[in-house]
Amino acid sequence: MSNPALRSIHVHPLKAARGHAPREAVVEPWGLAGDRRWLLVDSDGRFVSQRPHPRMALAAVEQLPDGGIRVSAPGLEPLTIAVPEPLETVTVEIWRDQVEAVPVDAAADAWFSAHLDTEVRLVHLDDPAKRRPIDPAYAKDGETVSFADGYPLLLTTLSSLDALNSLIAQGDHADEGPLPMNRFRPNVVVDGTPPWAEDDWSRVAIGDVTFRVAKKCGRCVVTTTDQDTAERGKEPLRTLARHRRFGDQLVFGQNLVPESTGVLRVGDPVTVLD
Repeated sequence: MSNPALRSIHVHPLKAARGHAPREAVVEPWGLAGDRRWLLVDSDGRFVSQRPHPRMALAAVEQLPDGGIRVSAPGLEPLTIAVPEPLETVTVEIWRDQVEAVPVDAAADAWFSAHLDTEVRLVHLDDPAKRRPIDPAYAKDGETVSFADGYPLLLTTLSSLDALNSLIAQGDHADEGPLPMNRFRPNVVVDGTPPWAEDDWSRVAIGDVTFRVAKKCGRCVVTTTDQDTAERGKEPLRTLARHRRFGDQLVFGQNLVPESTGVLRVGDPVTVLD
């Protein structure tokens, strides 16, 4: 087996939408630069995700150099959205967190409402350094996160995906496999490790940047959503339930918290520190 290395990087500017795969990315204390800084909320201010709205997968989001985004989706004209001035904030709810965010504008709201066929509003996280603390059960004082589900970065490995796909091929829904990595929406994908080796990691370095492994990543119905068609199946949750149950969670991948900042580049060596 080759030495572990960073195979790919994935940034999702808008939570739950399609992202992009740059060759390098800056690591900030709260995650990759630009990752999940934008969020859709419903009329009650609660976050919108692929869980109830699988068509979110069809909204492609390009990060622009000035921090803005350009969005596109089937049947709609592309729209360029600038970073809003933080003149006011609104309170939005993401999981159990109440977070202050900056509303964008009516044009963005109308575009996404048309795409999802339901009323939504687009907001931006203006100051990730102070808006949303990480779950204190897994964080140190002052550590924060963007609009990601709970942690700054998600790591997965290609060998574990291969192992999972082998298990799917032996199951009742073998016709759904093999699954691509985008089902799991990671930030960093590592190659050159044994299957499931990441289960036992506590600290890891990618290039010159070090991370604490906070906890295993419990998976949900989003993983059953084809990210190219928005159609849903049974896998990988059926197979994870049989082979990858840890307590009450079905696990694939590890959540990371940066211990330092820097730049990640595809091909960087990955070193397990603890």
